[in-house]
Parts: sequence; structure tokens; C-alpha cells
Amino acid sequence: MYIENLEQWMQNIKVTNLVNADVEVVNNTPLVMMGKGRQGAVFQISDDICVKVFGNTEDCDREYYALSLGQQTSLFPKLYGKGPLYIVMEIIRGVDLREFLQSQPLTKALSAKLIEMLITFKKIGYERIDHHKRQIYLQPDGSLKVIDVARTIWRDRVYPYPRKLLTSLGEENKAVFMAHVQEMAPELYMEWLHYIRMEEISRQITELLLPQEPDKNKIKNLSNSLLTTADEKNYVVLLQGLVHKVFKEEWIKTMLARGADPEKVMEKIDAHWDKLEQSFESRHPESDSGYEGQRRFEGDRNSKGESESRRGKSFEGERDSRRGKSFEGDRGRRSKGAKGGKGKYYSGDRYDDRNRRDDKRDKNKGKDKKRR
Repeated sequence: MYIENLEQWMQNIKVTNLVNADVEVVNNTPLVMMGKGRQGAVFQISDDICVKVFGNTEDCDREYYALSLGQQTSLFPKLYGKGPLYIVMEIIRGVDLREFLQSQPLTKALSAKLIEMLITFKKIGYERIDHHKRQIYLQPDGSLKVIDVARTIWRDRVYPYPRKLLTSLGEENKAVFMAHVQEMAPELYMEWLHYIRMEEISRQITELLLPQEPDKNKIKNLSNSLLTTADEKNYVVLLQGLVHKVFKEEWIKTMLARGADPEKVMEKIDAHWDKLEQSFESRHPESDSGYEGQRRFEGDRNSKGESESRRGKSFEGERDSRRGKSFEGDRGRRSKGAKGGKGKYYSGDRYDDRNRRDDKRDKNKGKDKKRR
């Protein structure tokens, strides 16, 4: 009978999500609300069946999916149906762990069941191996049932140990539970203890850093050393290098996506940029520009006399696994144009060697001027 009236009832129940508070409920049906939380409200349909109504479809879908993963176990309520904003399921009765521990001790047997619960969470594919004690129900036969599992498959943060469960137990029961874990699963205990200590250290660091106010004037003055646009000569070189870098990366990606041969692509890029460089230098002689021969794309191109040596060299950050060829940054290749070309050079070594030659050349120029 409830199936016939279910859709009509759902149209007359409105659940609205609130920020950091339980949902707001408007109920214009004969259904009695059993309880509510952050995601939805539960209404009793019969002695054994209830319907949970959500404020949005996303929470509804997550809850249903999470419950579906555990239907082959005895840990979760049975599912009977679903709509865009509701789930029909078995009513879970018993005593929740929060109420139970107010009058009863946390025994070793109960701790073992909690560990088994976390193992089941992991086994069926939950991302968050954790649960709050108020959502864990003890049954008359001593078994456990859990509710509100939507956040176990999705969460903006996932802790590597059952932080929510341990925190909800309170300090006294947390210590008892951890003692039981140490006795029954010592390796698991050591790992959880490690994460707990890391959390404590992180909290101490945060408490130390939060009250500190940075010296804005000091940072402002020191940060001037990072500025690059004031020096026009250096700015032009850096900008050329940036444009060149982006051009290379995008061209390589496009050509490889088309299935082109990496060696041929590199040759074409070399030829293209050599042509552009020669055109630039012909229009801007070194004597007029004051750049003293630094007509290259810094960080990417060697000096003019070494431009031919670029053929056969690899490009940075790319790899063609189909041909077993690597791009610059993965494997050094032989340098054909530079002195000592018989050895192998990685990209950083090659540019360091180039810079040393440039420094030596500049020093020689200085000596020539003194002689004159």
C-alpha cells in the first residue's frame, strides 16, 4: 500500500539543506519523522520500512550507491527503492554506540567488531575508513549496523586512520580502544599512532604560525630582486625564451598527436627558429643593439655558432615511447657542435658548458679592449 502513496507523499515533503546545521523539513503527509541530519530526514512507512528524504539529488545518489556496495554484507540496511530525492530502506533499530557507552564499558569483543567494521568498509570499496559512533548501532545479537554512509565514498578530505571514530569515542574510550588494537593488531596500532603523532605535530606548527604577522615591508623590498621587466635587455631575452618555449611545446604536442616522426619535427623546428634568428640579427646588428652577441633564446638556444649542433638533440619534457626516443630532460645526447662533443651531455650540463664559454668569450673581449 505504501508504494501506491509513496510518490504523492514525496511531493508533499520538502527538505532543505542548511549550512553547518541539520536540514529544514516541511512535512505535509501522515508520515512520522523519525529523525534528521545534515543530508536528509527519515520518515517511518511501516514497522520495518522507512524512507529517507534528501535536500539534493547528489547526497541521495551517494547514499544509495554507498548502501548498494554493502548489500552483500549484514552491516547495512536493506534497500527497497529509490527516487530522485529519496531512498526506501530497512529500519535500523537497536542502541547506537554513543548511548551504549554512556552506561556500558568498551570491551575487547566490541573493539574487535569495530575493527571488523572498518575492514568491511575497506573491502567493499569505501574511501573513508571511518564512522561516527552515533551512526553505529548494536543489535540484540551483538552484531553492528551502520547508517548515513554517503560520506564514506566521497569526502573533501580522507584521513589515513579512523579519526572520526576515535575522536567520537572520547579520550577515555579512545585510550581503551587503542589498547585493544595494540593487543590484537600491533602493526595497525603502530600505523595509527604514527598518524596521530603527525596530526599533533601539525597542530603545534599551526598554532605557532597563525599568530605570526609577516613583515610586509621586508618582503616587498626583498622581492624586488625577483623583478625582471625593469631591465629591458634582460626582459627581451626572457620574453623571447618564454615565447620560444611555449611554441616548441605546443608544436611538439600537435605534431606527435598527428603521428609525426619526432626527429623530423625537431629538424623543422630547428630550421624555423634558425631562420627567425638570422632574420632578427640582420635587422638588428649587434653593434647597434648593445646586446653583445646575446641573440639567442635563453635557456633553449645555444649561441649562434652552435645553432647547427641542435640537430639530433631532444626536446625538454616530452617522450615518444613508441619509438623509444626521449626528449630533453629524459636522456642526454651527443653534442655535435660544441667542443668535447665526444662525451654525453644532459640539458643542464650542456647549457652550463655554453655559459662557461660565453663568460670566457666576454673576458677575452675585455682583455682586447685594454690592449687597444
